[in-house]
Amino acid sequence: MPDQQRNLVLAIIISIVILLGFQYLFPAPSPPPEPAPKAGIEPSATATAPGAPGQPAPDRPLDRAQTLAASARLAIEASGGGRLRGSIALTGARIDDLVLTDYRETVDPGSPNIVLLSPVGTKAAYYVETGWVAAKDLPVALPGPDTVWQVESDALSPASPALLRWDNGQGLVFERRIALDGDFMFTLTDRVINNRDESVTLYPYGLINRTGHPELLGYYILHEGPLGVFGGTLVEVDYDELEESGSIPRTSTGGWIGITDKYWQTALVPAQSEAFDANFRHIPVEGSDKYQVDVRLAERSVAAGASAESTLRVFAGAKEVTLLDRYQDTLGIARFDRSVDFGWFYFLTKPLFYVLHHFNGWLGNLGLAILLLTVIIKLLFFPLANKSYVAMSRLKNLQPEMLKLRERFPDDRERMNREMMELYRREKANPLAGCLPIVVQIPVFFALYKVLFVTIEMRHAPFYGWIHDLSGRDPTSLFNLFGLVPWTPPEMLAIGVWPLAMGVTMFIQQKLSPAPPDPIQARMMMALPIVFTFLFATFPAGLVLYWTWNNVLSILQQWLIMRRVRK
Repeated sequence: MPDQQRNLVLAIIISIVILLGFQYLFPAPSPPPEPAPKAGIEPSATATAPGAPGQPAPDRPLDRAQTLAASARLAIEASGGGRLRGSIALTGARIDDLVLTDYRETVDPGSPNIVLLSPVGTKAAYYVETGWVAAKDLPVALPGPDTVWQVESDALSPASPALLRWDNGQGLVFERRIALDGDFMFTLTDRVINNRDESVTLYPYGLINRTGHPELLGYYILHEGPLGVFGGTLVEVDYDELEESGSIPRTSTGGWIGITDKYWQTALVPAQSEAFDANFRHIPVEGSDKYQVDVRLAERSVAAGASAESTLRVFAGAKEVTLLDRYQDTLGIARFDRSVDFGWFYFLTKPLFYVLHHFNGWLGNLGLAILLLTVIIKLLFFPLANKSYVAMSRLKNLQPEMLKLRERFPDDRERMNREMMELYRREKANPLAGCLPIVVQIPVFFALYKVLFVTIEMRHAPFYGWIHDLSGRDPTSLFNLFGLVPWTPPEMLAIGVWPLAMGVTMFIQQKLSPAPPDPIQARMMMALPIVFTFLFATFPAGLVLYWTWNNVLSILQQWLIMRRVRK
């Protein structure tokens, strides 16, 4: 296909290939392994092993409510503007019961709140543990998973920190002050008081332990699993990769380590000026798997009659972009915003998010924000698009001459192509210019797709009518007459109103473009709106809204330019 239509088709196909396949086919290379941490007791050694006293057998998980009720706990209250509720197990002082009060499982306002952390013994145990380990064997006990702490507070809330205490009866007293801000950041300050006649050397540690391979929602365009920032470099580890390696150590001064889901994350954040050893671990157990990330901080040498402290922050909550940025700025947490996987086009995707975020704040609706963004993008690219549409209009006017050339040289394709190039030159028509409106949209299209897919601010954001979640697909379907027929069609036939509107506008825009003289090309072009209707039916409704509105503006612009060219 030597004419402009082939370029248009190729541009569309390439844009979709880039959108769906780029990160899968060309994943970012993993940083080279770093040296193993210095010798010493590993933090994970304190994690409770399967079958240990007080632990249920791994193949008989208990009910979550029963497990919580069976142990003494310090309540976490959402009073005073807090966004978390739950409890801390006084046995082991684990943060293992967290519920996000601002988020629900579905768009139904009556659906359950998101449960982030669950205690040991449940099917999907997920908890945070902190404490002390020794550089060598000590003849005294240290707090561990079975230690029962005494609490000196009724509850933990943003307005009321909690103090836990444990005396080992051998000259060491351990205290833990737990503070919680109004969002999702805990600050744990551990203190050890040495009443012995000799000094002790201890290492503070923290770990996050998760049982079971969680369901992944991001496919190939989003990282879900262990991750961290070490030496200013983001490291992402897949669950399968961790299962193969067993352990991936890192060392760093400043940074953090955690486990992320699509919208939620739990992370350990040491003081950013402190060196630490970290590790990603896979712990196989009977009937399941455990995944763990942990940190061991620098040693604390506690002289006789003295004390030592360690501070470790724990983030456990929703990956709100503005909140992560605030923590990054106010607490100096290195690259904490990379918890949200904005991808390789971070330089475009994150600014696009903030544009939509501000528009949404002004207009009160994310769908309207997308429409306004589309208009601004059209205005920014108007000179380029205007030049392109003028070229396309000229090409359409040249269709009769092009048909004559095909009839004059039916068997001499080389001669026909030369004559067509001469015709283009003489009439100042550029067959390549027509694909520019599609090509310039590829980065914006991909960035908007990422924003809608990965940011929690877009989750459950409504538009008008039947669209209650712009980050999800259009819930209607042509094949049950948009809900009038009580039948749920297969997913491949779930063609909603907005994908249909996108297909219709694409067809109209195609009619305004120069038609290919070759019948095979013409039939292929006619099929494209149908193919793309089915394809876009699986995309987030917000993305389909953007593309449909963009088509409408392009149709209007193209029609006006064609009228002007004819005159």
